[in-house]
Amino acid sequence: MTDTEQTPQHVDVEWLSEHLGDPQLRVLDATVHLSFDQHGAHVESGRAAYEREHVPGAAFVDLIGGLSDPEGEAPFAAAPSERFAQVLGEAGVGDDSHVVVYDSVNGIWATRLWWQLGLEGFDRVSVLDGGLAAWRAAGLDTSAGVETYPAATFTARRRPERIRSTAEVEAVVEAGEEPGVLLINALGRDDFARGHIPGSVNVPFAELVDAEGRLRPVEELRELFASVGALDAGRRPVTYCGGGIAATAAALALAELGRNDVAVYDGSMNAWTADPARPLES
Repeated sequence: MTDTEQTPQHVDVEWLSEHLGDPQLRVLDATVHLSFDQHGAHVESGRAAYEREHVPGAAFVDLIGGLSDPEGEAPFAAAPSERFAQVLGEAGVGDDSHVVVYDSVNGIWATRLWWQLGLEGFDRVSVLDGGLAAWRAAGLDTSAGVETYPAATFTARRRPERIRSTAEVEAVVEAGEEPGVLLINALGRDDFARGHIPGSVNVPFAELVDAEGRLRPVEELRELFASVGALDAGRRPVTYCGGGIAATAAALALAELGRNDVAVYDGSMNAWTADPARPLES
């Protein structure tokens, strides 16, 4: 891909299979395992799953251990720019790379890495539509073990307009219905009904993809987002979810519709509900 070509938000397995040998291509597995039980949420690195099976040539990037900030306002908080640049450089991503990200779960960890790359000013990134499941379904070979790319220099240029803090979201809520901002909750409809930030609308991330985990056609996405006012040019979407992960899937879908002004509330409900004084609607 040349500099004059626009990097697609998504690529399919056929495209990736044909381009695996491209010298500038960097394929990154961003798998994380998230589970819930009576004790709450549990997060496990997807490194072991990657070592069992991955797209040939892909390197693994640890979103939890490497790209989250343990001192952030909530779990999964985006790592500082310096840390992000170090981890991506060690993974072989340079300023001229074309990165393709995927995961082997439900796609939202791949979109999380897509969003973090964009947050740091890097746009040459695509999400593998359908992830590892689509790669397997196409009958393509996979690899095991650990693979790496030569280390590179990644330059982070953070775009602060793409991330929102709890204080900033509080200001929106306290101001009442603000015509310039639209809060979009990306959790399931039942979760949304149980409690959400006042003034929010709901676009569940699970409704953005089909049964195989591939992004729905643009026409269907447009209808879904238009129905809640998310395509109104006078309102800037701010997406959120439970922990800032599924919110990035909504941000990516909106980018497919030409909304490149989306911000993600990184702390999401984890941060919002940390103070019981903050209001919830149900």
